[in-house]
Amino acid sequence: MSGDSTELTKEPSDTLVFIPAWNEADNLPAVLDDLKAEIPDIDVLVVDDGSTDGTAEVARDHGAIVHSLGGNKGLRVGIAAGYRWALENDYAFCGRVDADGQHPARELARLLALVRAGECDVAVGSRFVSGDGYAAYRYMPSPARRFGTAVLRRAMKLVLRRPFGDATSGLYAVNAKALPLLAQTFTSGAPEVEALIRVTDAGLRLQEVPVTMAERASGESKLRGSKAVKLVVTVVGTLLAAKLVQSRRR
Repeated sequence: MSGDSTELTKEPSDTLVFIPAWNEADNLPAVLDDLKAEIPDIDVLVVDDGSTDGTAEVARDHGAIVHSLGGNKGLRVGIAAGYRWALENDYAFCGRVDADGQHPARELARLLALVRAGECDVAVGSRFVSGDGYAAYRYMPSPARRFGTAVLRRAMKLVLRRPFGDATSGLYAVNAKALPLLAQTFTSGAPEVEALIRVTDAGLRLQEVPVTMAERASGESKLRGSKAVKLVVTVVGTLLAAKLVQSRRR
């Protein structure tokens, strides 16, 4: 593969967890330490998307493998690169968490357990569905984000032919069946949504799992103000394009 990498320093695992990261040196140590404490039997890969703040060095210092993209390629390239690393290195299972500290490792462990037990091929952590120990409305976004989420839910149901509450979640666990689908570079500005469409169109078993997420540890969220509006427009556009493709196939 292109880019530089560090070597594994422990016995290889059957599970890779990857973290797409762009200038996340401040947040990464806590994320990596959390993974090590909660899921010690995994290999961890940081996909460094052209960071200029020492992200790669911090990742190596905390025992992660580093795959550098050689420049800022964007999230859609970084996500696919993580899955591709898992595919090309013959991992049976793969997880993804974001670098900003929003995804607790204990929640990823729950998702991985479901996939390892064969209950689904892809498990996605959701803030907006309820379940045992996870109350409804535990996460209350701003009115603008509630409106955007409602729009996305309706669009997702139209395309996936099933309800889906948290289409932009980056908390994933998948098995080897899903890796070839997700290792292909995403073509839209909404890679998480495109991933859900690929998984559904392939007939894989997709499960949305209630989780608790934290606030971003530091730095500025990418989903504020006009960026949030742009995201909703991008996601809806991706879904409409997918619906058009589905209609032509029929």
